[in-house]
Amino acid sequence: MPNDQQNPSAIKPSPAPARLDHTAVYARDRRLSAEFLAVVLGLEVGAPFGPFLPVELGNGVTFDYYEKRDEPIQSQHYAFLVTEEQFDQVIARLEAIGVTHHADPRHTEPGRINRLFGGRGAYFADPDGHNMEVLTRPYVRP
Repeated sequence: MPNDQQNPSAIKPSPAPARLDHTAVYARDRRLSAEFLAVVLGLEVGAPFGPFLPVELGNGVTFDYYEKRDEPIQSQHYAFLVTEEQFDQVIARLEAIGVTHHADPRHTEPGRINRLFGGRGAYFADPDGHNMEVLTRPYVRP
């Protein structure tokens, strides 16, 4: 009979769910990318932490920007839940810095927003091509 280390489904769930603490985000220029996100979301860039440059989100999660210059950067998707007021501010900031937002993740509907799940949402690319999303309502999952 397998022990718990060999059979993950036999491990009982913890009473408190795991929470994301931080994630490393690859960038060609960590300062440029961190400042871009901070400006768009109305946040601040933190002090360097080793090779990382953090941007702390409102829920305590940090985006730790890490420079990766010698390989192509694989585009990732990051979604940020914001209030209705913050959404308007994000769209205004994107427009002010000349970044086009789109209603869809494939970026085929420029200058538009979506109204999924009774909220509003938009997608935009960061300096490294990561597909960023802001939304005012979380997705309804089955």
